Amino acid sequence: MVKIGSRPIDEIVRLAMIGDGMAFTELWDTHIDGLRIYLRSTMKSLDDFYIDDICSKSFEKAFRQISTYDPSKSQFSTWLRTIAHNTALDILEQESRTQRNYVYLDDDTSRAGAVINTIGDDVDTPLESIIKDEDAEKLERYVDSLPELYRQVARRRMIDGLQYKEIAEELEMELNTVRTRIRRAKSLIDGMKENDS
Repeated sequence: MVKIGSRPIDEIVRLAMIGDGMAFTELWDTHIDGLRIYLRSTMKSLDDFYIDDICSKSFEKAFRQISTYDPSKSQFSTWLRTIAHNTALDILEQESRTQRNYVYLDDDTSRAGAVINTIGDDVDTPLESIIKDEDAEKLERYVDSLPELYRQVARRRMIDGLQYKEIAEELEMELNTVRTRIRRAKSLIDGMKENDS
């Protein structure tokens, strides 16, 4: 049986399945380096930015889907690598679609001009401003409802607008821990929004 520290991994996965954020953080800390190595070896075209993004998204998906994990079928690390592999393929496909939609100004200038003329100036109407203010109040309520583990990180990111690196330095935390907690906080807030609707 695989162990993390002095605890078997199955025990930590069980705790994560019942919503224990600390258990999931423990899974992140234990598996993040191996996941990065796996992605670098199988997705050689991806740089470190994409690798980190895929890792964060993969852990977010794993946390949301952890109830579907069956330890009798595979090890947690294998299950996580499968999620990461599929996430990487999704990102590459999305990137490919985005590349096809780029406008190159030195190509067809009439088409480029038409696209450029459709770009707005991002000025909010009074109604949009009111909606944004209401959304900001709701977001603050959601953040205040989060477990303490995620609340301080989420507040700095979602309300104060700090960058991940600034949050990591301010709270003296690993950058990847900040990313994981913010993704988990967003997932919890999404659940709150669904319950409100």
